[in-house]
Amino acid sequence: MTTPTPVEETDFSRRSFLGTGLMVAAGLMAVPAFMRPAIAYGQGYGAYKVAFRNAHTGESFSGVYRVGNKYLPEAFERINHVLRDFRRNEVKMMDPRLVDIMYVLHFESGSHKPFEIISGYRSPKTNAILRQASTGVAKRSLHMEGKAVDLRLADTSLSKLRRVAVELQSGGVGFYPKSNFLHIDTGRVRQW
Repeated sequence: MTTPTPVEETDFSRRSFLGTGLMVAAGLMAVPAFMRPAIAYGQGYGAYKVAFRNAHTGESFSGVYRVGNKYLPEAFERINHVLRDFRRNEVKMMDPRLVDIMYVLHFESGSHKPFEIISGYRSPKTNAILRQASTGVAKRSLHMEGKAVDLRLADTSLSKLRRVAVELQSGGVGFYPKSNFLHIDTGRVRQW
């Protein structure tokens, strides 16, 4: 996999680039294995942008959510709102690692379109209602913790998106071709 270039990049001399590379490599050794693929793209500098639209509400987010290793609270206010449980109008803090995975997934897929979000956060009540209506909804869904999202990309096949997500080894990947969406989460690495 190639490394995406952040929106803004700082010029480095060869010596500082090598020094930064060694620091990043040392830092990655201390990071849990399931987080390494998404974090490795960060390189510790630059601005990271993500774009998505909620399929149910039409609301969207497009912008920088992280600069270097700092997540931007004002960006996450909007992200959390767009990914809220729209059925109950409940907002929960989304796991920033989930947005990092989306960033890498978008880059690796080669897409030029924003994500279409089918489901972000789900309240326990909404999850229970959806669970009664479908066999594909987990009782202890990571959606209820703000650690999962169901999505698709208009210009990328679902099977390609699945392949890229599985290769990242950054969390769970659920493939739902009949419903035309992919589930990704920040839980343990697994697929279904």
